[in-house]
Amino acid sequence: MGQMLVTCATGDPDLHVFAAVDTGDDFASTVPGADAIIDFSHHSAIEPVLARCMEHQKTLVIGTTGHTDAQIAAIKHASGQIPIVFAPNYSIGVNTLFWLTRKAAEILGPGFDLEVVEMHHRFKKDAPSGTAKRLVEILAEVRELSYNKDARHGRQGIVGERTNAEIGVHAIRGGDVVGDHTVIYAAQGERVELTHKASSRETFARGALRAALWAHDKPAGLYDMQDVLGLK
Repeated sequence: MGQMLVTCATGDPDLHVFAAVDTGDDFASTVPGADAIIDFSHHSAIEPVLARCMEHQKTLVIGTTGHTDAQIAAIKHASGQIPIVFAPNYSIGVNTLFWLTRKAAEILGPGFDLEVVEMHHRFKKDAPSGTAKRLVEILAEVRELSYNKDARHGRQGIVGERTNAEIGVHAIRGGDVVGDHTVIYAAQGERVELTHKASSRETFARGALRAALWAHDKPAGLYDMQDVLGLK
């Protein structure tokens, strides 16, 4: 993702790559000279990233997933001092899927069972993906359910009949799949499916760069790609 960000930014006249930081590099020394920081490293690095961005009042775009509750709380705290875009996925298409997922759930109503299926490459470390988790959260918000309590992460054994108050989420891993996500609305006699498939990481990079440009002159706060794209 870092290489893709540099490639995409290099071709944009509105952007200049001040520094590219990899494992073992001195991140802290690069922050003062930049306007915005885009973090696609690993969620374990979020605390020092937040600290340096707050210290120098820099815009932050967070592209990592898998954060703990404590790390999310730290992100929310930092957003009181700097503008932060925090999204599980920076693809414009996926963020359109988020919007459609909510609308479809509202229109179809409680008579449809809800399931989310995602597939990623074999090297992905977290499951379900941050995007799949957000899709389930959107469905749970519409149904007034809880992700932590009502999400069903796969099924095994004699689990009994499906309840109305559950949302299935299933993670598939294999090959070099960039990212596939499908939301299934299943009722008696009909089924609706919304699917997004990413074929290149370029879509994530371009979305993150767009988010950095959008957030640069915004007041301190916690934003996501729905804000960036004007979908709220």
